Amino acid sequence: MVRTQIYLDEGQKTALDKLSAESGATVSELIRRAVDEFIARRGVDFEDALERSFGIWRGRKDIGKTRDYVRKLRSEWEDR
Repeated sequence: MVRTQIYLDEGQKTALDKLSAESGATVSELIRRAVDEFIARRGVDFEDALERSFGIWRGRKDIGKTRDYVRKLRSEWEDR
């Protein structure tokens, strides 16, 4: 493990101390768990996200044909 320092506000420290006492886990362990959870939520694999986004516009009625809509957008970009 790597040692590091962080700054917490009083409310965060108080809440962590209370959770530590209730759970029996150290404050450091609680912080490591929180960091792991944050990383897991943020760590989106780009390829997986791209694959899951395939076809999300299928069936939309508000933009017409997707091909025409994308061409219109691209022509607006070229006009800039």
